[in-house]
Amino acid sequence: MKILVMPKPIEGVSRDQLLQHAAEEIQAVWQLYAQGICREFYTRANEAGRVVLMFESESVEAAKEALATLPIVPLVLIDFELIPLAPFTDLARLFQVPTEEPVGKAQ
Repeated sequence: MKILVMPKPIEGVSRDQLLQHAAEEIQAVWQLYAQGICREFYTRANEAGRVVLMFESESVEAAKEALATLPIVPLVLIDFELIPLAPFTDLARLFQVPTEEPVGKAQ
């Protein structure tokens, strides 16, 4: 399962507080990458310095367990929004032949 991970600072936590832990946090994310859990990572174009991660995990719970290994988590400086993703299959509707007349069409 792909999971979009959007880290968000906890209210009242300064950018400087987060940056104090950046090196060890980046190393920990790299370890998750090496394990095949963190598959992609990006910087948000609309918010400088904000990161977005793409996880590959069995479940949201398993992704939470992986995130718990990050050094910044026990310091309670950051929170995460986890969004599970699934393949978009509604495109198939574009290729279906209509089976009945549209509602309200006069005959």
